Amino acid sequence: MRTMNEENQQTQDAFSSYEEAVEWITGLVPVGIRPGLKRMETMMEMLGHPERRLRFIHVGGTNGKGSTCAYLTKVLVRAGYDVGTFTSPYLERFTSRLRYNEKDIPDEDLLRMANRVKPIADELAQTELGHPTMFEVTTAVALLYYGTVTYPDYVVWEVGLGGRLDSTNIVAPVVSVITNVGHDHMDVLGDTIEKVAFEKAGIIKPGVAVVSAVEQPEAVEVLEQACRERKCSLYLLDREFRFEAVSSELNRQEFDFESPFRRIEGLAISMNGYHQYKNAAVAVMVLEVLRQYYALLVEDEDLNAALYETQWPGRLEMIGENPRILIDGAHNPEGAEMLADAIGTTYPHDKVHLMMGMLATKEHSGYLKHILAVVDTLVITEPDFRKKMDAEKLAELARSMAEEANRQIEIVVEPDWKQALARLKAQTGPDDLAVVSGTLYLISDVRSWVINRTDSEKGW
Repeated sequence: MRTMNEENQQTQDAFSSYEEAVEWITGLVPVGIRPGLKRMETMMEMLGHPERRLRFIHVGGTNGKGSTCAYLTKVLVRAGYDVGTFTSPYLERFTSRLRYNEKDIPDEDLLRMANRVKPIADELAQTELGHPTMFEVTTAVALLYYGTVTYPDYVVWEVGLGGRLDSTNIVAPVVSVITNVGHDHMDVLGDTIEKVAFEKAGIIKPGVAVVSAVEQPEAVEVLEQACRERKCSLYLLDREFRFEAVSSELNRQEFDFESPFRRIEGLAISMNGYHQYKNAAVAVMVLEVLRQYYALLVEDEDLNAALYETQWPGRLEMIGENPRILIDGAHNPEGAEMLADAIGTTYPHDKVHLMMGMLATKEHSGYLKHILAVVDTLVITEPDFRKKMDAEKLAELARSMAEEANRQIEIVVEPDWKQALARLKAQTGPDDLAVVSGTLYLISDVRSWVINRTDSEKGW
């Protein structure tokens, strides 16, 4: 395999524009998901191990990863640290998944990084390891960007899928986070909560503290076992740390926080939904661990201001006022439960009209159980993505479940998502609430169309 100098000399003509680079990366989606770290290990070696120059906060879990990453990033940046943030999927532009101090990677830097990775990917494709996947290439680009261009103090590093065999697991973090464990990606991660928890616990490293809000006893047992084997301290919500909800109103929720280290009162967040208390508490516990273990300096006034300023697009985000349109990327049973709770407690309404589109690989029955309990109209559409769930088949399931639950719900089938959105708007009265939920591929398109009247680049 080529040396770094040879690799640098042979990459200059790979791509001439940002668009070409992104087209190459996103064009790798059909390669699929191929769990394992050997390709990442080989790429990192060929690139001079940029990941070894960085401090990572590795964030895994089923739901809440993005919000937790957003809280951590906002607080650290406000406290004066330089922060890289790697998340997925992106809602509008590919560059949104690689951020530095809350700004997208510049197009020209993305182009340069892609030109360095391309020949290495081509070389791997000729070996028994095979061509790196889209997510592996994107992860390599991110590590190059942070490890050779920006050198942030911390990288907030979100797991793509699972943890143990995810390409992000190439790094050695200063703290590991597992937000929760739920019923998602079970076709890849395993068909029980224990199996899913085992895969997510794979990001736990020897001697590195773990912060988690996992609740199920069987999942907690898996985490505890992993921490015992790897001699890690586990900080578990409602055991080592806790929050007390003080008040909740639209766009403002207040809580007190307590950990083994200290108590902090009067914290506030502007993101809605009870689950955001948990996400914020997890983020605060991570910061407290960094304060104790790594002398992180964050003033309480910066902590409080940053928590309240934090937003995360596509999660309980109001993007329209006439009619009111709420979007939320709930796509699994746990996410649907959180969304249903927020609809019932946070957003006043006469009727609820919900538009949904899903991928075929998701657990639709568990999702629908929660959603059917709170909606008056269900508009079922299809996301513009190759793994989309057929709208009519999803509608058949919804009709059957509504009948079993003795729920009188109008169920509309409109495969074209733009037509479905028009139908949703037309049906929503002044005192009603329109909701768009399901896969983030749909949320991305709807968000971009409503806010900018443009199509999104959306992707994983």
